[in-house]
Amino acid sequence: MTGGCDQIGGRIGMWLFLYTEIILFGGLFVLYAAYFHEYPRAFAEYGKELDRVIGAVNTVLLLVSSFTVAASLTALRQGMRRLCLGLLAVSFCCGTIFLVNKYFEWGHKFAMGLYPSSPALAGAPPGKNIFFGLYYVITGLHGLHVLIGMTLLAISFVLVQRRRATADRYAILENSGLYWHLVDLIWIFVFPLFYLIL
Repeated sequence: MTGGCDQIGGRIGMWLFLYTEIILFGGLFVLYAAYFHEYPRAFAEYGKELDRVIGAVNTVLLLVSSFTVAASLTALRQGMRRLCLGLLAVSFCCGTIFLVNKYFEWGHKFAMGLYPSSPALAGAPPGKNIFFGLYYVITGLHGLHVLIGMTLLAISFVLVQRRRATADRYAILENSGLYWHLVDLIWIFVFPLFYLIL
């Protein structure tokens, strides 16, 4: 009985935490919308400087990882421990590739001189400075969330491997999965706002 109450309490706590994350990114998206309203042409022009292929690949990676995380929870609840571990490993690899892609994308922008407080942006029109400022803040914050999500998945992997997370005790994996789904959902908004803007 106590274990069931603990799982319910943990689930409610996780949902409340996710709500604060939604408020955080929701505020950033509202800020983006306000500046987009003021500089629509500039945002459309500078959005073309982002690599849509990398953005699309990262979108696919997170969608696949979201599926494998959900499937890993189902596998654990059905007692298929090895399948659960394999699916978690795939999810972790997808997150790793996402961050590697983001590293190279940011590295390319830095090589072009497009980074916060750079000479290229300091003398640029306001729209360009604001666009790339929002780009680095939002994608950087999202990248940090991906890293946190991967840490949670790694912890879940270890607990499943050590049989401390089981078909009857799966709260840690469920909460890690909820967090990972939020990370994916946020990217679904980030991708079109920056990469597909017209």
